[in-house]
Amino acid sequence: MNEQEIFSRLWTDYTTQNPEAKNIYDCFRAEGEEVKNDHIAFRTFFDTRINVDVLARPFLTAGYEQKGYYIFEDKHLTAKHYEHKSRPDAPRVFISQLMTDHFSAGLQSIAKQCAARVPDELVFSNELIFAGNVWGPPSYETYEMLRRESEYAAWLYVYGFVTNHFTVSINSLTKLNSIQKVNQFLKDKGYVLNASGGEIKGTPAELLEQSSTKAGFMAVEFVEGTFEIPSCYYEFAIRYPDTDGRLYSGFIAKSADKIFESTDFYRK
Repeated sequence: MNEQEIFSRLWTDYTTQNPEAKNIYDCFRAEGEEVKNDHIAFRTFFDTRINVDVLARPFLTAGYEQKGYYIFEDKHLTAKHYEHKSRPDAPRVFISQLMTDHFSAGLQSIAKQCAARVPDELVFSNELIFAGNVWGPPSYETYEMLRRESEYAAWLYVYGFVTNHFTVSINSLTKLNSIQKVNQFLKDKGYVLNASGGEIKGTPAELLEQSSTKAGFMAVEFVEGTFEIPSCYYEFAIRYPDTDGRLYSGFIAKSADKIFESTDFYRK
């Protein structure tokens, strides 16, 4: 698959699971805006069968290369981001992983069980990024237990390998051409923004500003019954030129740290 086929397939899966994002996309289009994707993101556990490098494989095959490496000490995560070698307009890819050895024996055991249940044919193919939850029906009791240690782990345990967000490139917009305008536009439409660390993460001086919705709720079939929990979210980013006049292409760890919280559990 080339990168366009990959992103088209991921977008279909993402908007099926997160119809709110498609509604937001349609709102931008109704304003006459051309919506381009800045980046997508995945989550995984640090395990040799399913780590960042395994999830990155289909993108590397499609012409991507690693550009950045990030550490999130408070959330016990590491991440890498990838860019296309010859197509600078192609969306970036951000893949993070939970350093499970920093957590309790209970969390580590669950992560190991999840990784062990991933079929070999997925581990050694380019299909893992489309696979979702491949370790079986989740337990709500386990979800709640994981949440007490790591919201990230709890979310990943339920949803598995799905794109947790797409990102509107504000640089591609003409009318809603600032993050302030975008945020107000969303709030006027009734969408709730992630306010952790402020609605706007980053500054023009840091060359990147980001905001995001709070994840929409999805009815999930748990072993104990059906419960609604946060699913995926939509992000918005504007990039600024550096001293050489080139748009900044990386990520700001302290901003991404707060963006992660878009999927944290909350009361509707």
